[in-house]
Amino acid sequence: MEVKSFAAWDYVVFAALFVISSGIGVFFAIKERKKATSKQFLVGGREMSFGPVALSLTASFMSAVTVLGTPSEVYRFGASFILFFIAYTLVIIFTSELFLPVFYRSGITSTYEYLQLRFNKAVRYTATLIYIVQTILYTGVVVYAPALALNQVTGFDLWGSVFATGIVCTFYCTLGGLKAVVWTDAFQMMVMIVGFLTVLIQGSIKAGGFHNVLEQAANGSRLHIVDFDVDPLRRHTFWTISVGGTFTWLGIYGVNQSTIQRCISCKTEKHAKLALYFNLLGLWIILLCAVFSGLIMYSHFKDCDPWTSGMISAPDQLIPYFIMEIFDTMPGLPGLFVACAFSGTLSTVAASINALATVTFEDFVKSCFPRLSDKMSTWTSKGLCLLFGILCTSMAVAASLLGGVVQASLSIHGMCGGPMLGLFSLGLVFPFVNWKGALGGLLTGITLSFWVAIGAFVYPAPDSKTRPLPLSTEQCVPTNMTTSAPAVLASRPELADTWYSLSYLYYSAVGCVGCILAGLLISFVTG
Repeated sequence: MEVKSFAAWDYVVFAALFVISSGIGVFFAIKERKKATSKQFLVGGREMSFGPVALSLTASFMSAVTVLGTPSEVYRFGASFILFFIAYTLVIIFTSELFLPVFYRSGITSTYEYLQLRFNKAVRYTATLIYIVQTILYTGVVVYAPALALNQVTGFDLWGSVFATGIVCTFYCTLGGLKAVVWTDAFQMMVMIVGFLTVLIQGSIKAGGFHNVLEQAANGSRLHIVDFDVDPLRRHTFWTISVGGTFTWLGIYGVNQSTIQRCISCKTEKHAKLALYFNLLGLWIILLCAVFSGLIMYSHFKDCDPWTSGMISAPDQLIPYFIMEIFDTMPGLPGLFVACAFSGTLSTVAASINALATVTFEDFVKSCFPRLSDKMSTWTSKGLCLLFGILCTSMAVAASLLGGVVQASLSIHGMCGGPMLGLFSLGLVFPFVNWKGALGGLLTGITLSFWVAIGAFVYPAPDSKTRPLPLSTEQCVPTNMTTSAPAVLASRPELADTWYSLSYLYYSAVGCVGCILAGLLISFVTG
């Protein structure tokens, strides 16, 4: 089975995404040129309304990782991923009712300013550095993921598409600031939904109707959703997704500069809360689309799995391969779906670059040069956007070594976001915690979460814990079959089947709880 190539219309649709995204950056650069201040550039002058901010939040966190990774996870492990709707709901409630009011009313631009107000500069700078490292790592994954998809389905040069993504994001982010990022995200969110809908409609038609899809998914054990097994080593159960997923996404949403920056760009606190709740609706829609895409894909490949039969080299290439199959006679639509994947990437990378520039400017540049003029501040902010654009694009090279995109991205967020969530929780919930407890707790949480995550990367959990569902190659064309030698298991330390096999969704909880307990203990001991 040969991989099809893009037709001319696919290139047109795909190129249109980049042209429109860049055009929005140029538009805001021209429109806002007379209001050239760092506040205007970094937080949109705090005059945004909730609609575009809600779309922007959804687009940024439902990145190419979701577009490519979630259908693949559902295809291999079943539809239990749908339980993330519980985690998303809890996360939005906590963020809007607990964290947002504190940040919004403080009048801060960087979330880490709060840490200085609550503790001291040492805690603030340590947290800022950790955030910068986390965001550059994560952005590398979301740049690499769609580039890999594009390479698989069209034969495009892998690194050429990585650098094209980085250049376009950096271009419109550097030119137009936060307003360009938010409005471009809103446009890209629409592209993502349209891309998913075309897959759902055409995939259902090819499968003989949605009823058939559900029936075949049930026969393949893909609809066993709720599993109340409390074993923390199991990859996906009700508890790992609802509890572990809440910790992971709260680290991403509740205290993440990228989220809070867009919320505090709203004109009132009410608009900021509305943006979060409307964004929840967007998260649910994208989650449903991704899960059903995975079920439709299973229905299509149930008798000939392209991954185990050797037609593709990684599970993350399943959905683009599927797209080229179902749209083989419909030029333009494969381009639309790849544009959908790239929309997720562009929005995430642009938001990350803008947030990185903001925390660096507010936490480091302004501390060193407090008397910068407005004009100089704006140019410095733009220079930082350019610098982080280059760094994030370069990081994509390292992302090629991290394995599955969903697990890689959520692991990175868990490793850094969990301890950060613990740190802010210490400040907000426990008034007696001092700066020594905060700093000690943060370092303890980071150590624990990195220990378990790196151990899991070196010694992956056995199939008995991850429980991938069976895949068939019965009806594959024999000439395309590739036989692989059975993997030789290296000697594993005792921790490999316990601590290192912990579900990747619990990394954030480990870091957060470790940070809080250590922070409370150190504060108690040091008075």
